[in-house]
Amino acid sequence: MPKLRKALKASSPGTRFEQQCWNEGKQWVAGVDEVGRGAWAGPLTVAAAVIPRERRIYKVRDSKMLKESERELLYDRIIDWVEAWGVGHASEVECDELGMSAAQKLAARRALEATDVELDHVLIDGNWDFVGGSNTKIVKGDAKCLSIAAASVIAKVTRDRLMRSMAEQYPGYFFQDNKGYPCPRHRAALAQVGPAVVHRHSWSFIDALPDSGITLRRDQQRLFEGETP
Repeated sequence: MPKLRKALKASSPGTRFEQQCWNEGKQWVAGVDEVGRGAWAGPLTVAAAVIPRERRIYKVRDSKMLKESERELLYDRIIDWVEAWGVGHASEVECDELGMSAAQKLAARRALEATDVELDHVLIDGNWDFVGGSNTKIVKGDAKCLSIAAASVIAKVTRDRLMRSMAEQYPGYFFQDNKGYPCPRHRAALAQVGPAVVHRHSWSFIDALPDSGITLRRDQQRLFEGETP
C-alpha cells in the first residue's frame, strides 16, 4: 500500500464498538455495509467482515474515502486479515420484484450466511436494521467502526469488479466508469439504446424507455443471486 494521503490520516475508524461486544462475551462480531442501493443497473451488494481481536492492519478506511486504486490494493490485505467474511448480492431483478428494502435484507442474509460462522452480533452501517437478530446500528459506521470499514471495502471492490466485467458485455453503458450509477453519460446511453436487462426497471424513467433487447447471461444471473455459476 502507498502512504496514506494527508486527508485520510485523521479519519481512522476504531474498534470501540467491537470492544464493547467482546467485553460482553460476544465472540463473533461482524461489521456490515452495502453498496449499489442507488444504482440504475447491476446488483445491490452487502459484505460482512469479522476482524481479529489482537492483530491490526493499517490504512483501512471507509471505501468512499479511498480512490479505486487504493481500494483494490487494500482488498487482498483485508481478506487475508479478517477472521471471516462474506458477500451477498440481490440481482437487479430481485431489486425490482422485492423492492429495495427487502432486496437489501436478502443480500445481507446471503452475506452473513457466507461468513460460515455463527455470528453473535452484527454492527450495521446506517440507522435502520436490515439484518435482524442481535445488532447495533451506527450512523456513519463505515467511518467510525473498523469492521464496517473493512466490509465497505470488500463490498465496493466486489461490486465494482462485477460492473467492470459487465462493461465488456454491455460496452455502450460505460459501466467500467459509472458502475451502474446515475451520471449524464449513462443517461445519454439509456436514451440512445434503451435499457439492458441488467437495468432496474423499478426506476420509472427506465421502465418507460424501449428495451434494448440485450440479455443477461445465465451464469451472471446465478452469481448475482448467490448461486455457484
